[in-house]
Amino acid sequence: MSENASAERTGFREVKEDIVSRIKNRTWGPGELLPGEVELSRQFGCARATVNRAMRELAEEGVLERKRKAGTRVVQNPVRHARFEIPIVRHEVEASGAEYRYALVKREVLTPPDWLQARMGVNSADRVIHVQCMHYSGNSPYQFEDRWINIAAVPKVEQADFTSTSPNEWLVNEVPLSKAEISFSASSASDEVARFLELKSGEPVFVAERATWLEELPITYARMSFPESYRLVSSL
Repeated sequence: MSENASAERTGFREVKEDIVSRIKNRTWGPGELLPGEVELSRQFGCARATVNRAMRELAEEGVLERKRKAGTRVVQNPVRHARFEIPIVRHEVEASGAEYRYALVKREVLTPPDWLQARMGVNSADRVIHVQCMHYSGNSPYQFEDRWINIAAVPKVEQADFTSTSPNEWLVNEVPLSKAEISFSASSASDEVARFLELKSGEPVFVAERATWLEELPITYARMSFPESYRLVSSL
């Protein structure tokens, strides 16, 4: 087999798995310096860029420590990260075995309010789309979504009516992002939220707020409200 053929078949995921395996079996112990990328690419039979990507991701995951001119070492005390992926609500509901239903409540084009300019860094001259919608699990309210989308960041959003597809699902499938801020809190249902979630005003709700950017360009801010029974699950 030629070296090129081997390189074509060895992907960065396989390289990551092999590196992690060697760390687990103490081929490389905590704090130990790994061979350079050129040497590892020879060992794995792949391109140097493949090794670079694998090691970069392992560094982002807290397994390796990379320093310019000092090489790459196994982290002494690896940090385990909770990883949050931006979920598609339809998938969450269907994964529970329930029927998913969706309803658009409001869609309007506005000048960004002052609080959104301060929160996201959008300009007063920008235009934003404000969308409110409901997600249902069977016949029960699952989530009330209140979202603002920066048209300058996503021009084609003006042609999206969100009648049958939620802004959550549309954005996940259409728009890349490089930064996200997520917060979770308990709150009391406002009159509006209570009406849509079929609660009494002031009853407790679980709130998730999410803001995303592409480099320095603000994409969207969303506030998702759930009934008290909602359960958030993550993994390490």
